[in-house]
Amino acid sequence: MKNSHLNGDEVHENGGCDNDDVVLGVDGGTTSTVCVCVPLLPLISNQNLPNPLPILARAVAGSSNHNSVGESASKDTLEKVMSEALSKSGSNWSAVRAVCLGVSGVNHPTDQERILHWLREIFPSHVKLYVHNDALAALASGTMGKLHGCVLIAGTGSISYGFSKDGREARAAGAGPVLGDWGSGYGIAAQALTAVVRAHDGRGPQTALTDRILKALSLSSPDELIGWTYADPSWARIAALVPDVVSCAESGDQIAHKILVDAVQELALSVKAVVQRLSLCGADGNDSFPVVMVGGVLEANKGWDIGKEVINCIHKHYPGAYPIRPEVEPAVGAALLAWNFLMKESERHHNS
Repeated sequence: MKNSHLNGDEVHENGGCDNDDVVLGVDGGTTSTVCVCVPLLPLISNQNLPNPLPILARAVAGSSNHNSVGESASKDTLEKVMSEALSKSGSNWSAVRAVCLGVSGVNHPTDQERILHWLREIFPSHVKLYVHNDALAALASGTMGKLHGCVLIAGTGSISYGFSKDGREARAAGAGPVLGDWGSGYGIAAQALTAVVRAHDGRGPQTALTDRILKALSLSSPDELIGWTYADPSWARIAALVPDVVSCAESGDQIAHKILVDAVQELALSVKAVVQRLSLCGADGNDSFPVVMVGGVLEANKGWDIGKEVINCIHKHYPGAYPIRPEVEPAVGAALLAWNFLMKESERHHNS
């Protein structure tokens, strides 16, 4: 599609805005990608933003993590989801004033530049383009665009990401399943599958996970797990078994219980690593700071609440940490970041 999106006569060559200008916020994850289209509001303090925030349109597509699906598929997904959001809103590419992409798999400046280069082929030069790891959008979804504190994402994958008040940033985990995101949905489910195989061949104790997982997958024997796993070893497909692990733990299965306890320790450890590197807790360890909790693994369950257990673990070391469950989704957080970045640039221009 590329530059065919643009009609040169429609582009705001001077970068000025009118009532039809919009901002795109994108949350690109390992499982799905969400784009929201929002109107460009006056560049005022984000404390005065309307509540609820106006959303002109929302679109959803598949994974855009280039480490998971490849660069070509990632680009196609991102372009498709932005195009659909604009179409649903009744807007077009020439009305876009700013785009903020929070994409999983963006772990290095070279990742950012690669995506920025592609975006510059789509949008005219006056459009402000921002590309970050999806953890940044998740943090902003809980802090309404302010970059301070720590976010813990635990969905298919997991990562902790933090920002200090003086602009320093740090991350822990988020290296993918091969390098050990053990507190993630994939990590929890993979350990459960391993426990079933070990119980079957005699290397481990029997567990209720066996019957539960075989039933969930419509398999008759643990021997069939090998074929099922490698037929399509996508991370999200395996992570989908987390509710079954939680159910077994709630029913008293000790193997499932230990898997969840270990996951809690891993997730809390990733937060503590970020807090320590950024000194978010202050010199005495008692300063308050937000911990934004995002992802299906951290959602409350009836008996085994992983998110609650993670916070309890963090509080033992940092009593000033306070959890935030975002009221808006990370894609809206990405749009808030775009507003925040635009506002700062406007202030710098005004003061220069």
